[in-house]
Amino acid sequence: MHVHGSHLEVAYGGRALFTYTYVPQNDAFETPKPHLHPVRTLAGNCVTIYRPHDHLWHHGIAMTFAHLAGTTAGGRVESQNFWGGNAYVHGQGYKRLPELVGSQRHRAWEEMACGADGIRLRHRVAWVEYGGAEWLDETRTLAVTDASADEGWWALDFASTLRNVSPAPLVFGSPTTAGRPSAGYGGLFWRGPRSFNKGTILAAGGLEGSGVMGQQAAWLAYTGRHDGTDGQAAAIATPAAQSTLVFVDRPGSFRYPTRWFVRDEPYGCASFAVTFGEEHELGVGGHIELRHRIIVADGAWTRDQIGRLVGSGLRDRAP
Repeated sequence: MHVHGSHLEVAYGGRALFTYTYVPQNDAFETPKPHLHPVRTLAGNCVTIYRPHDHLWHHGIAMTFAHLAGTTAGGRVESQNFWGGNAYVHGQGYKRLPELVGSQRHRAWEEMACGADGIRLRHRVAWVEYGGAEWLDETRTLAVTDASADEGWWALDFASTLRNVSPAPLVFGSPTTAGRPSAGYGGLFWRGPRSFNKGTILAAGGLEGSGVMGQQAAWLAYTGRHDGTDGQAAAIATPAAQSTLVFVDRPGSFRYPTRWFVRDEPYGCASFAVTFGEEHELGVGGHIELRHRIIVADGAWTRDQIGRLVGSGLRDRAP
């Protein structure tokens, strides 16, 4: 692990796994937020994209909520956008409303450990509405304790405790709870590279494809292809040609098993959409706990392969 002034880099056996930018310098309209990019497989393939031209506020893997309502520094009750970009307004569609865009700010590191058992990172993140009032105090933990060079995968464990530090209740929602169907995005969000368009989606319980949108499942997997490989030839079966990400919701996480927001076109993306179609009111001083795992694997994994690895629990030392 190498730590720099605004970001850190994590590697395994000399192979780069990810860069975590904890002090972002993005424009305020993008909701500056700590994020992971690039994220790579053990074969070196990148499985994230950063600031794509269609959505500049998509930052690899990042924690987000598009609709979070509370009381601003000016005493108004309104919904703030911690997703970034245009805000959805029912009856008007998406509007450019920079005064509704909040930010996430790194406060302090509480733990930064690297050893034979892997790495563990824990820091405090303040969620600040546009006017400057802090609404959430987040304790965020990232850990990498499991990897298999022989099988071509590694796992990122993510934990978040979100505490309401504002003077009033907060209401978590999504564009769907605000009136737009099938747009329940929020929570931990992943945006894949452009070559992942029209990838393969599988989920627990026999779900697959577009049918996964908005459904509850303990895990979801997305397999995509990489540029620079011959996707029409036999090479598609080799690990270098495709990668699979498995998103695992863990027991004890808020609203387990989560509902999913997922698309395979016009680009690949997925999020643990805990408020997909139902709002949640968090009282003053209250908190919610999120516990997720992302397995980053080389190759196109089958449902059986995914089930075996997810079922094994890996090493249960996740945060």
